[in-house]
Amino acid sequence: MRLIFLGAPGAGKGTQAALVSKELNIPSISTGNILREAVRNGTEIGLQAKSYMDAGKLVPDEVIIGIIRERVSQPDCNGGYILDGVPRTIPQAEALERSGIHFDRVISLEVEDEVIEHRMTGRRVCPACGASFHVTANPPTKEGICDVCGAELVIRSDDAVETVRSRLKTFHAETEPLKAFYEKQGVLRLVKGDQDIDLAFAEIMKVIGEA
Repeated sequence: MRLIFLGAPGAGKGTQAALVSKELNIPSISTGNILREAVRNGTEIGLQAKSYMDAGKLVPDEVIIGIIRERVSQPDCNGGYILDGVPRTIPQAEALERSGIHFDRVISLEVEDEVIEHRMTGRRVCPACGASFHVTANPPTKEGICDVCGAELVIRSDDAVETVRSRLKTFHAETEPLKAFYEKQGVLRLVKGDQDIDLAFAEIMKVIGEA
């Protein structure tokens, strides 16, 4: 079962990918993780990626696709895999197709921008132990203080209102068109991402079962 999870930043892709990965016993592969892994392993394509990252530049599509191709050819992907956060653009999706990498289901987690904004701007993170909270969904016992270690909670730069809005704008311009791309192939399924995590997971497993 080869799957892609699409959705805006904060839509819950990572959470659902982890649940499906455990349920189906297939790896969940995120772009950030495989880039870091390839760099750490010192593979030829990993070293290419490192040269761009060290220079503060975006890693080009052909390097990203090469790293994905390298990763999905590993034995643990024989029974399938989940791509989370890639492809991000139509050219990346087309490059995957040309590489012979096809998908059984592309699941788009649908969440309104206002909900995303509330989710992300409400996050508070502990810089000391990494614990994560939310001002309404999962507030700390004492406002602004980590329940785990007592350190003062912070707002990550990624969760600042301006950053969240900028990332949403990029998502709508570059990544959302992928829905039409995969709809033409008959593999796209839409799932409400603003419902309870367990309900969203049940719906995802249902559409996967139809493949």
